[in-house]
Amino acid sequence: MSSLTAENKKLKKIGIYGGSFDPIHHGHLILAREAREALDFEKIIFVPAAVSPFKRRAPTASGETRLAMLRAAIQGEKGFEVDDCEVRRPPPSWTIDTIEEMRKREPVAEIYLLVGEDNVATLDRWQRFDELKKLVRFVVLDRTGSEAQRAYEIVRRKIDISATNIRARVACGQSIRYLVPQAVEEIICREKLYREQAK
Repeated sequence: MSSLTAENKKLKKIGIYGGSFDPIHHGHLILAREAREALDFEKIIFVPAAVSPFKRRAPTASGETRLAMLRAAIQGEKGFEVDDCEVRRPPPSWTIDTIEEMRKREPVAEIYLLVGEDNVATLDRWQRFDELKKLVRFVVLDRTGSEAQRAYEIVRRKIDISATNIRARVACGQSIRYLVPQAVEEIICREKLYREQAK
């Protein structure tokens, strides 16, 4: 996409942050906040996937439960929103469909797509990627501590928290305090989530 003109700089900037969020954790939230401040987004919209086309397993928690955890995690957080469009659509969740829907709602906004460092290598295999890259600007969220250079803007913050590890800790009866917001931990306990998830 061509560089911004002075006129375009006045456009509203929106970040779209998709993923399984199974569960949402502080790593997601810290990087989202960092991206919003660094790139001056008006808001970041978290979009939980029904089923990611590139993940070998479906999310452990249901779409409705992951939505509830997301909403609990960002409650009262200015500039953060949750959208259920992918959970409402039949899986798999194609990003291009989400962006086209967002574009209809925000016809003149600049849309930035926030992707994890682990997704960069497969971006060109995403559904209708050539169309997608014309509709958005990609921002890589890197919590690995890597210094790898990318063709896209990068927001870096080394954070050693993962949803996989959180699920494994719950399955083993270990504490997840401080890894997820307290409201998310309460939902996980109340719904008895991840107790059989040992991966």
